[in-house]
Amino acid sequence: MKSVRLLRGCVWVTLWTALALAGRQAVAAEPFDSARVAEWAAMLPKTPQGVGRPITDRAAWEAAAGEREFRDVIRNAERLLDEPIAEVPDDLYLEFSRNGNRTRYQRAAGRRHGRVGRLVLAECLENRGRFLPAIEEAIAAVAEEKTWVLPAHDRALENFRGTTVEIDLVSSAMAWELATAAYWLGDRLSEDTRKLIQGELERRAFQPFEGYMVRGQPKLWWPVGDNNWNSVCLAGVAGAAMAAIESPERRARFAAAAEAYVQNFLKGFTSDGYCSEGMGYWNYGFGHYILLSETLQQATGGKVDLLADPKVRPVAEFARRLEITPGIFPAFADCHVGAQPGRVIMAFLSRRFGWGMKEVEDGGLLLASGASGSLFEIGVYGFANSASARPAADGAGERAPRDWFSEAGILICRPRDQEGLAAALKGGHNAEQHNHNDVGSFVVALGGQTPLLDPGAEVYTARTFSGRRYESKLLNSYGHPVPRIGEVLQSSGRSAQAKVVKTEFTDEADTLVLDLASAYKVPGLKRLQRTFVFSRAGAGSLTVTDEVELESAQPFETALVTLSKWSQADDKRLLVGEGKSRVEVQIDTAGQAFTVRAEEIKEDRNGELPTRLAIALQKPVKGAAVRLTIRPAAE
Repeated sequence: MKSVRLLRGCVWVTLWTALALAGRQAVAAEPFDSARVAEWAAMLPKTPQGVGRPITDRAAWEAAAGEREFRDVIRNAERLLDEPIAEVPDDLYLEFSRNGNRTRYQRAAGRRHGRVGRLVLAECLENRGRFLPAIEEAIAAVAEEKTWVLPAHDRALENFRGTTVEIDLVSSAMAWELATAAYWLGDRLSEDTRKLIQGELERRAFQPFEGYMVRGQPKLWWPVGDNNWNSVCLAGVAGAAMAAIESPERRARFAAAAEAYVQNFLKGFTSDGYCSEGMGYWNYGFGHYILLSETLQQATGGKVDLLADPKVRPVAEFARRLEITPGIFPAFADCHVGAQPGRVIMAFLSRRFGWGMKEVEDGGLLLASGASGSLFEIGVYGFANSASARPAADGAGERAPRDWFSEAGILICRPRDQEGLAAALKGGHNAEQHNHNDVGSFVVALGGQTPLLDPGAEVYTARTFSGRRYESKLLNSYGHPVPRIGEVLQSSGRSAQAKVVKTEFTDEADTLVLDLASAYKVPGLKRLQRTFVFSRAGAGSLTVTDEVELESAQPFETALVTLSKWSQADDKRLLVGEGKSRVEVQIDTAGQAFTVRAEEIKEDRNGELPTRLAIALQKPVKGAAVRLTIRPAAE
């Protein structure tokens, strides 16, 4: 469940989208009519009902206590009893305003907020009252915080100063966590603590959301946004409402709002399901869509099922289709190298949609989903749900030789067998969600590694979501395996796009031809075309050919990016990677002299720095063709 829970310590936002939408949302209106609210009120239970099981259901919690995945919960919670509550002083909150660092506050706040769930879970498993004083102390500490909104989402410090109360990724999740804690523990919590929780939910979640719907205040942008914020915040607010609001009629307004607003989230995907935010955000955003859907389905006894929407099926299949070889996925956009779909999400989806991924289901359904997530995630996934109610399907079957996301221009090329070379090829445009200027990028997989890759995201700072975003060599095109003309890198914006010139897919080879010229604001650029040919012959190969035509001679280079060891075998061959993952790159410049120039990309990515291998023609050219042929290296 850890891969599902991107909330702890790494919550993010596409800021320019947020600001643009906020500017247009001065006045909002409820996205439903009174008739729909009445229908919801008739479907909802008379009293609030959260996800999971209350502590009084001893059969459910004793079953959890007997599972291996919950074995260490009580012991770890005991350690917390001897540890002080993490401090989150004003000075730490204000650090982002001073220097753009968001990591130190988020780590401290994550430890403080996470303490509540770990103690509550231990108490539900043990049922002795031993953790209750610490739980109430932890809840009181969270309630004392000036705001639950992250500093990176409160740049004007209006939430910190108390001039407004907005809802963000963390505040919505904290609301749902406290509502779930109160639902599970019930009157085991003191009356004062129950009142404290209800008051904080009203002040920090319910009243602001109602104020937005009726008056457009506060100016929330995410209800009409189409990225992860929409589903995450809606799930948190609606989930808390289902668990904590007494009036069925009032609860119905939150349910109806979530049902209507979450349609905007689905608009952020292409009709064939591609998530331009990247795999990590698919886990986070679509993971919360699942949580919201399941919460509303359980609240209505199955009468409302957001996952049954036909638009959802392609989105659910995104992760399966993006897999290059087993366990290997491209790190396009703000994604981290090595990111994979969440185990628990995939187990749920496999059973729910009948994919027949038996091993995945065995390791992630019901209590096998584990105890490492938030309380509401454990509540949704750990106990009976709409996926576990369905019978297991037969085996998953063979993988297709390719997956082509035609609207996004993403091609996944798989080998005849898992040992062969494989690739992910990217077209698209430079105004995608969590965009990198990377049209034409590609990833090569071999032997369970990616010796040639897209380096993925940087550590987020104030610069990342500002007008200075593309100063980063990881986010601009310099840090991607794409051409450079003179000193010109790719421009950002929707007009900078890879136009698909040709596709040809056969059992033997897949060809993708892209016109990249619109991505480069180079005077006199007449043509820039990149041709990918992926061959399945033998152990497989990928040929990348760049053809450029200019009115006047200019420097030209293309590039490879790697996190692996590399060497120049001779004047026309590079070796990249090690062991079974090593590839040979044959360089053909049609007789033009060239040099290979290596540069470590010095941007903070919380890990090893990538190396950019530039294949640069020695003289300016008016026309050139550079072909790179990549194949497994001889042992």
